[in-house]
Amino acid sequence: MIPTIDDLLRELVRREASDLHLKSGLPPVMRVHGTLVHTEYPVLSEDDVQNLLKGILSEERFARLEGFKELDLSYEVAGLSRFRVNMFWHRHQMGAVFRVIPFKIKTIDELGIPQVCKDLALLPRGLILVTGPTGSGKSTTLAAIVNHINLNRRQHIMTIEDPIEYMHSDQQSIINQRELGVDTHSFADALRHVMRQNPDVILVGEMRDLETIQLAITAAETGHLVMSTLHTVDAAQTIDRIVDVFSPDQQAQIRTQLSVTLQAVVSQTLLPTQDDLGRVAAFEVMIATHSIRTMIRDGKTHQLYHDIQMGHEHGMVTLDNSLLEHVRNKTVDYEVAMSKSQQPGDFKRRAEMAGLVEAASG
Repeated sequence: MIPTIDDLLRELVRREASDLHLKSGLPPVMRVHGTLVHTEYPVLSEDDVQNLLKGILSEERFARLEGFKELDLSYEVAGLSRFRVNMFWHRHQMGAVFRVIPFKIKTIDELGIPQVCKDLALLPRGLILVTGPTGSGKSTTLAAIVNHINLNRRQHIMTIEDPIEYMHSDQQSIINQRELGVDTHSFADALRHVMRQNPDVILVGEMRDLETIQLAITAAETGHLVMSTLHTVDAAQTIDRIVDVFSPDQQAQIRTQLSVTLQAVVSQTLLPTQDDLGRVAAFEVMIATHSIRTMIRDGKTHQLYHDIQMGHEHGMVTLDNSLLEHVRNKTVDYEVAMSKSQQPGDFKRRAEMAGLVEAASG
């Protein structure tokens, strides 16, 4: 018997899995602690998948899925959890992935996010970017930062998301959350009108295109704290990606604007824990010091890593230091950490000097 969507999602949460994959020709598949696991449910037919998905869509949203061939939305099972959903067509068939979004927003401390992010959350203006590959926890980190503002400052926070993931309740701050396709047509549309909404803090779910990037930088220039995400792996790549979006004749101006507005880049990656019971994040944090601002303006992003290495007093963290700390605390295997290292040779040497390789392999 084919289960309902809600039954599958309850099982997803019970297994402490992160994602549910629905595809015809396979049983429901769940990602448990980073690994895809085929469940014991029956194999789904093309009609099974379509019926499961149509059951949670309005006529308008189903028409949008048929027209655009993909659809992002959020879904909630009362008393259980929220879910970010992406539906799509493949080989003339429907498929979908559901991502668990817990009701409870974890704090910066609970998530092990670098403490300097508490200071970043309280900045009055500028641009903060959280970066990493898909599924690395960027939205969770941003939710924790927004939550810290909400608990500690009297601010008006406007979020523009696709879709809304974590639901914030007003504490010290007022939070308005807008969802693409429901409350606004695009990130750029929402950003063009956001100044009239008297915001202090603006969260842009993703800087996807030139217009969104330009509007986000302009908002940060005009005295707002702006936060957003990019699918980049470190600070240097993040700066280069933003600049490369613009035409060559605009790039010098964008570098100058970034050198003034950027406050920090927080890059992260998720790793399986040593006990295989979960995943943990490792971070690189770059804080925009005077020296780093000069490098950004002059296009010398290849020199950023040196300043991040030397910037501990400013709260900066290299990814390799974050990885070594996980190995030292025995939360992550040495081999797993090594596979994510930015400087593998140096990482191996430092781990050997600290006696961590033997501890990890023994």
